Amino acid sequence: GALLVNERIDREELCGVLSPCSLSFEIVVENPLELYSGTVEIQDINDNDPVFPSSQARLEISESVAAGARFPLESAQDPDVGINSLQTYQLSANPNFALDVQTRVDGSKYAELVLEKELDREEQRELNLVLTALDGGTPPRSAHVQIHIDVVDANDNAPVFNQSTYKASVRENTPSGALVTRISAYDLDDGPNGDIVYSFSSHTPAKVRELFALDSATGELRVKGQLDYEDTKLYEIYLQAKDKGAVPGVAHCKVLVEVVDVNDNAPEVTVTSVYSPVPEDAAPGTVVALLSVTDLDSHDNGLVSDVNDNAPKSSQDSYDVYVPENNMPGIPILNVSATDPDLGRNAHLSYTLLQGDTPFGHLFSINRENGTLYVLTSLDHEDQVEFSMMVQVQDGGFPPLATNVSVSVFVTDLNDNAPMVLYPHPNTTATYADVVAPGTPAGHMVTKVVAVDADAGYNAWISYTLLQATDPSLFSVGLHNGEIFTARQLREDDAPEHTLVILLKDHGEPVLSTSATVSISVAEMVKEVLTDLTDVAPANDPRRHVTFYLILAVILVSAAFFITMLSVGIFKCYKWRQSKELYNSSRSTTYRTPGPFHHIDAVRGGFTPPSFYHQVYLTTDSRQSDLLCKKPFTSSPLGSRQGTIRNGEPGLYHQIVGTTSRLPTPAE
Repeated sequence: GALLVNERIDREELCGVLSPCSLSFEIVVENPLELYSGTVEIQDINDNDPVFPSSQARLEISESVAAGARFPLESAQDPDVGINSLQTYQLSANPNFALDVQTRVDGSKYAELVLEKELDREEQRELNLVLTALDGGTPPRSAHVQIHIDVVDANDNAPVFNQSTYKASVRENTPSGALVTRISAYDLDDGPNGDIVYSFSSHTPAKVRELFALDSATGELRVKGQLDYEDTKLYEIYLQAKDKGAVPGVAHCKVLVEVVDVNDNAPEVTVTSVYSPVPEDAAPGTVVALLSVTDLDSHDNGLVSDVNDNAPKSSQDSYDVYVPENNMPGIPILNVSATDPDLGRNAHLSYTLLQGDTPFGHLFSINRENGTLYVLTSLDHEDQVEFSMMVQVQDGGFPPLATNVSVSVFVTDLNDNAPMVLYPHPNTTATYADVVAPGTPAGHMVTKVVAVDADAGYNAWISYTLLQATDPSLFSVGLHNGEIFTARQLREDDAPEHTLVILLKDHGEPVLSTSATVSISVAEMVKEVLTDLTDVAPANDPRRHVTFYLILAVILVSAAFFITMLSVGIFKCYKWRQSKELYNSSRSTTYRTPGPFHHIDAVRGGFTPPSFYHQVYLTTDSRQSDLLCKKPFTSSPLGSRQGTIRNGEPGLYHQIVGTTSRLPTPAE
């Protein structure tokens, strides 16, 4: 039962950088039947020195580089693991540079030169430093590299990456040449000093360079070799951008590439036969063989497969969001949360903003991956108060299942509108538009300031205060209605003209206000007002009588219109009485010669009963027309005046008898 070493063991050859390094075996013992599993762990000893890729390194650093600039150095490699691996770096003493040792995600170390004191080419053209790499063995093993630094003049602007760290994910079965990500840097210089060349940093491991390729002109990082999730799950790649100046400026960035597992490994079934052949009299439950099933894939790829039988479920069926108006564009306002109990892709959720009858694509957007809802523009409460939309949450199964969630966005009001005066109009040129008679008692309403506020609620409440007046004791203004009253009785010695300045304020935060100017004239008659208005005009104004003549013309036209309407009314009444007499007299006779009443005028005026039609003999002199007969043509009673015009005229039947064929005109 002794386990012996069959040949010399080299841990680095067997396991590389994997730790711990172990070898597994199984031992079967018969009679009685037993199965044993064993593991031999290969422990590391410090039998390897750290090794630099080259014995010398050369750097070109511009004297214009500011203190704090960092310069990555080539990393040493040590195949040992654990404490025996590379542990630290040391830098020879110098007045300009310090050494900063960093640790990668996998635990390996790399060093960067940090400029502590700015370089001066006129004082020192070059520097020679020694970088030492040490492992953690006892005693420690080491390696050295000479660093030669040339201090030269360079262009003024170094390339700058648009981000210091890039993240990307790629499937392990991605073919060679597939794009992983694209890094981008810019340089403010012109010509060659602004042309950028991308490359791997000097301390990028050789294995990474075998698996990935970088386009020096475009910065595109592509797959070069065969990726394997089971080998490495995350790659930390260090890249740099140099311009083409005489002393190139350098910028550095880091790319984290996550390898996504695919189901590229079939389950493995291991069968160990321990009892063969099986006797025919073997009892039930006798062990015949041992079976074990393993799958090298991870997560769902290594489990029992899932069926997409669950739709996404949101924590809420609807959301109400309140957004103050005048918001900053692009801010997040809501995170729609949903879950899916399925596994893998069946549980991967995507969020979509459904476009209904009223599309909101130019106002709102949603992050497809995490359900964050953004408002893209500044909202206005006075423009629209509420937005209703639907968010669809869909899983990645086939066929996909989806759930809709309603979202209502309410725009809350801010006090961003000052009160606006409607009366008196702020742009009017009229003077003393409001008149109050002398001796008017206290409490008499003279006029009213009318204003509106486009805001809502408390922000739209307007208060009115008297800010300035010719005589503050004579008038007062209602605090909430803007009505201007006499505060006392007007006296003979009061000024004939008064100017009031009314302050209008809302109740928002902050308070917004405006003012209105009201002119009031104290006069007994309109003539006095007109005289005052004439006196106000400048003496040298050639148009000082225009206002008087305009007002006089308006009064004369109004009087003429009133007299005309009165005459028409009297004439209509006269016609109506004549038609009424004709109607009453027509009840007792079949034939009648009408007097001065004109039937055609009566029809046009709307006084003819609609339940009769009339046959009329007309001579060349329409004033001698005769009414021939009348008889009903409808069973409806006498209608209204409007019904008479609508129903009576079509029923009229006229028979014309005379010496000429000319019909009488309406004037006749």
